[in-house]
Amino acid sequence: MKNKPIIIVPGTSKSIFFEILFKSLKKNKFKSPLIIISSINLLKSQMNKLNFNKKIKLISFEDLSRINLNNQFVNLINVKNRNTNNLSNENIFIKKSLNIAFKIIKSGLSNKFINGPIDKSKFLNKKFLGMTEYIASEFNIKKMAMLIYNKQLSVCPVTTHLPLRLVTKNISQKIIKEKVRIINKFYVENLGFKPKIAVTGLNPHCESVLKFNEDEKIISVAIKSLKKLSYRINGPFSADTIFLKQNRIKYDVILGMYHDQVLSPIKAIKEYDAINITLGLPFFRISPDHGPNVKMVNKNSSNPLSLLNAIKFLDQR
Repeated sequence: MKNKPIIIVPGTSKSIFFEILFKSLKKNKFKSPLIIISSINLLKSQMNKLNFNKKIKLISFEDLSRINLNNQFVNLINVKNRNTNNLSNENIFIKKSLNIAFKIIKSGLSNKFINGPIDKSKFLNKKFLGMTEYIASEFNIKKMAMLIYNKQLSVCPVTTHLPLRLVTKNISQKIIKEKVRIINKFYVENLGFKPKIAVTGLNPHCESVLKFNEDEKIISVAIKSLKKLSYRINGPFSADTIFLKQNRIKYDVILGMYHDQVLSPIKAIKEYDAINITLGLPFFRISPDHGPNVKMVNKNSSNPLSLLNAIKFLDQR
């Protein structure tokens, strides 16, 4: 297959994903074949509700190595789903869908994967911090990073879905250096340049009334060490000013110490114009930068930009 397919697992049954997927397909042509892994009953139901008319082509894992696919049809690997109002059935359905996607990736038939929103609290059952960690564990990857990517400005949290009281315990020179190396490698290998990286401090204004100041003892030391290795990196910067326009335009990536420290401002600035890329995996894994948004299901008024950007990004690779 000339262009490896983009594997798509819609995720939670009750979400806006099918709506934004159909909107993405209506006005855009992609070189890479798209393969949906889901239930045919669910797909048909959503197509009817959202007035999306396209023939479905049922395929199997075995077909992928011997047939040529295109986007004339909706290419579907059917996963039987029982009553998804039952949480256990819903989780089984999602896990089966993901496992098929992982099988395709491990076979080498694709290196492009998108998953739709998944209710982490119900699916992961506190065994993993998030889907990033869950997917990495399936491929025995220990070092990864969450990059909320936009061509103009991206962000990466050093810690992801940790409760705030645990963040400080998980900030170290080692983890900061690890994230910077992973980010730099991704940009060099896939975008063709070394990124300019700004690092936020942990404390307000990078100051602390305590004897031990993490910004001085951990973050600054890590940055100095990385500078000596020729990484394009500066900081620590106060998180309340680094996102001001005159500051952020100097950088490609802002590395923050915890999830909301950098995700809140990037969503305020870019809204839906960003995608969530898991760095460090042996394939491309992207998810749209939003949740299931159950209140908006079937209203046909959700913005498809994040998913469209995710497909376009993978279509170019």
